[in-house]
Order: sequence, then structure tokens, then C-alpha cells
Amino acid sequence: MTTPPTPALDGLRIIELTDEKGVWAGKLLADMGANVIKIEPPSGDPTRSYAPFLDDEPGPERSLYFWHYNTSKRGITLDIETEQGRALFKRLVKGADAVVESQRPGRLHDLGIDYADMQASNSGLIWVSITPYGREGPRAQEEATDLTLSASGGIAWMNGYDDHSLPPVRGGGNQGYHTGCHYGVMSFLVALLSRDVTGQGQFIDVNTHASCNVTTESGSYSWLVAQATVSRQTGRHASVRPSLPSQVRCSDGRYVNTGVPPRRPHDFVAMLGWLESLGLLEEFPQTDVLRLAAEGDDLNLADIAHDEVVAMKIGAGRDAMTFVAEQIPAYEYFSDGQARGFQVGVIHSPEEMLEDPHFVARGFPVEVEHPELDRTFTYPGAPYKLPASPWRIRRRAPLLGEDNVEVYGELGLGEPELAELRSSGVI
Repeated sequence: MTTPPTPALDGLRIIELTDEKGVWAGKLLADMGANVIKIEPPSGDPTRSYAPFLDDEPGPERSLYFWHYNTSKRGITLDIETEQGRALFKRLVKGADAVVESQRPGRLHDLGIDYADMQASNSGLIWVSITPYGREGPRAQEEATDLTLSASGGIAWMNGYDDHSLPPVRGGGNQGYHTGCHYGVMSFLVALLSRDVTGQGQFIDVNTHASCNVTTESGSYSWLVAQATVSRQTGRHASVRPSLPSQVRCSDGRYVNTGVPPRRPHDFVAMLGWLESLGLLEEFPQTDVLRLAAEGDDLNLADIAHDEVVAMKIGAGRDAMTFVAEQIPAYEYFSDGQARGFQVGVIHSPEEMLEDPHFVARGFPVEVEHPELDRTFTYPGAPYKLPASPWRIRRRAPLLGEDNVEVYGELGLGEPELAELRSSGVI
């Protein structure tokens, strides 16, 4: 029998003390094989009350939000506001490789269970703190939401429509929080490599606001370098100079992004071939311009503003992309355009993406068992494949306090001690 490959983070023990601002980081690490122990208050994590719910019936074990963010983790309850709770937290951290937390700056310090309090007993400890504005500075104590972080960090300014009478758009799915979490995970992996060499852990202070700001493509740098402000555009990159529209409605009513227009001779040859295959070569009014471009040199989009011939050729290419899109269904446009070398994309809803043949073939939708419900549910999987150290959802999100006996048993606590901790509200 072949031994299955070992997950990338197998053997690492990580204590997670997060709210919605940091929970994504714990999921990423857990699904990569780390033993992530999620700590909740005895009353349960507040996100257990977040909609939507299974079968639209609210309940602490029915939140699809909580399910999604807590796969592969073990779950325990612990009140760190109590003296016994803090003592148990210290014991948990003493044997851990890392802590991932998103607590209000100063809270853990005031409780005596911050990184500095743990370092003496665990010199290799890596501590990842994910907060809205970082642990220090004039804004450290400010509250924030995914919306305010996306807005103040600049991400929202970059997204929206050509019609600027409409407000900017915040991307769905907690993208602001996720950005901070991704920087936290990347930093953790670097600190892990450093520890392999030095034996020493590190404190990682993630500023989610700053994480959002450095994710604005050229937006921040356009201002810093040239004091130029980018403007949002429908389905296109925000830019100082407007680009040509690229979002088109196809014959079946669905939309596609037509991407960058043809600008090299072989692009125009491919476009002519596409029109011919659809019997549209004579119907498109600028076919002669496409033929002229197919026999010329590479074109530079930056020359459109001052070269009428370049503008004419690229304009004809863009019009051809739009013309084809309007004649055929969206998925056909996407698949045929990609096959011909064009950077086009179909606009999927989340559920449509899970059913896309490409994603299905790559194993992106995964089935996760919920034995307590005697049901299996489809979850979104990993966006990457690591055959030698695979990603995998190993279990569904933990029930409230589900792993108390197992985890506290690893600290040497038996049922009498656990019963006392339960009765006193510590766990």
C-alpha cells in the first residue's frame, strides 16, 4: 500500500484565538495540515450566529459562515477572562508552534497572556497578531469592519462602475479581512523557515488596513509617484486614463469580459479565423481593418492617444471581440476565445463556478461529511495543487466544545477536572 503524501504543515500545533478578522488565516493553515486548535468562549463564537443557516434554521451548529471558516480545526471552549482560563491558555501555548489571534490591541497584554508573557517558556513560538491598524500607532485602538478597511485601504475605490454617480463597490466575501489574513499566513511561513535556521520564533504584527492598501495595484503608487488618481471602471482595472469597455452581454443574456483587444498580427489572424468559423466574416463591417492589422507590426496600447492608425486597428479588434460576443452564448465565447489565445472570461456566480467543467476536473468542489447530520455537503476547495504535500479539508467545523476532552486530555486533565471547569464556567 502506498503511503499517502504528508500535508505541508503536518505536525505543527497552532492555537487560534480569532474573531472574523483573523479566522481565515486559521482555516488556511488547518487545511494545509496544521493542528489548529480554535478557542471559543463557553457561550460560543459570535460568528455561530451569522447567517446564512442550514435550511434557513438558525442555530449555533447551523451557520454556513462558521462552517466555511473553520474546516479542519479542532474546537475547544475557554474563558480567558478567568484566572483558571488564563492558566490553561498558557499551558496550551507552551506546547504550541504558533498562536494566531485577532484580539483588540492591549487585551492580551492586560490579561498577562501576550507574546512577551509566553516567550520565556517557548522561545520558538511564532505569534501572528492580525488587527485592523496594527498593534501600535495612533489608530491602533480604532474599531473597523471589512467595509471600512476595504474603503480606507483603497480597495473599494478601485472597484465599481464607469458611472461615477454610483458609489464605489466593496467586494463580497470579506476581502478586506482576507487580505490581512493572507499577509499573516505568508509572514508565518517565512518565520517558520527562519525558525528552522535560528531556532527562534518571531512576533508578526499584521496591519490589515496597510495590507489592503498595498493590494491596490497601481492605485497607491500612481499617487505617490505622480500625484495621479486612478478611477474605477466597469469590469476593468482602475486607471488614470480610461480604457475601452470590455464587459459584454452575450446572446444567452450572460456576460463576459472580453479582455485585452488584439494587438499583435497573430491576434488579428486568430480573430479573422474566429469570425470565419462563425460565418460572420462578411457581416463584421471592419474586416478589412483586421486584415490590414494582421499584416502589420505589433501595436502598443499606449499609442492609441496619438496615432490614428494604431487607434483604428485596436478599435477594430475591440469591436470584433464585442461583435462575436453578442452573437454566441457566454460559455462558448469563453472557451473558444481561450482556445484561440484571447484573455477572455465568463462571469460566473459563485454556484456556477463550482459547476464549471474546468474547476470540477481539477477537483475544486469537495465533499465534506457532517456525521452529526448524516449528510454530506459541497465545499469550495483549494485554488492550488501540491501533490507532494496536499491541501485537504480533513473534517467539518467543530461543534461547540467538541474537542474539549481530547485537547485538555493532552494537557493531562481528566474528567473530574473537566467537570469542575465546566461547572465553574471556565470551559
